[in-house]
Amino acid sequence: MTEAAEATLSADIQLIQRIIPHRYPFLLVDRVRDIVPNQSAVGIKCVTMNEPQFTGHFPGLPIFPGVQIIEAMAQTAAVLVGVSLDLADKGAKVYFMGIDGAKFRRKVVPGDVLEMAVTVKRGGGKVWKFEGRASVDGELAAEAEFAAMLDIPKG
Repeated sequence: MTEAAEATLSADIQLIQRIIPHRYPFLLVDRVRDIVPNQSAVGIKCVTMNEPQFTGHFPGLPIFPGVQIIEAMAQTAAVLVGVSLDLADKGAKVYFMGIDGAKFRRKVVPGDVLEMAVTVKRGGGKVWKFEGRASVDGELAAEAEFAAMLDIPKG
């Protein structure tokens, strides 16, 4: 596959749900585009007022929680791993191991389209490391480095 063809890989919500186990209300990525296997991907999260976290964070001033932005980046990374290793329907899990250097730069509110760009820093085995940057309309909202462990059931 050529580099140009690789950059056009994407995962819609059906494929995402075949790769990662998360479901409403904790599925935080709607689509993943620009997937370059073993290298990078961009996750998309359309933030809507109908999400349950806005009843308590903060009433009257809905702000998408920073920890959920980091989780959305991690879910994007898990889909990248799943596409890279052809893990759809295989029951694989990707678990957080650590988060470093998390910084929050702007509020994310209902109506925003959050784009999570994740890049593999180290991968291919059981432990993967990523760099993530979440933005809205090109403006940086959050960034972090994080590690995850891959668990693929035998069989």
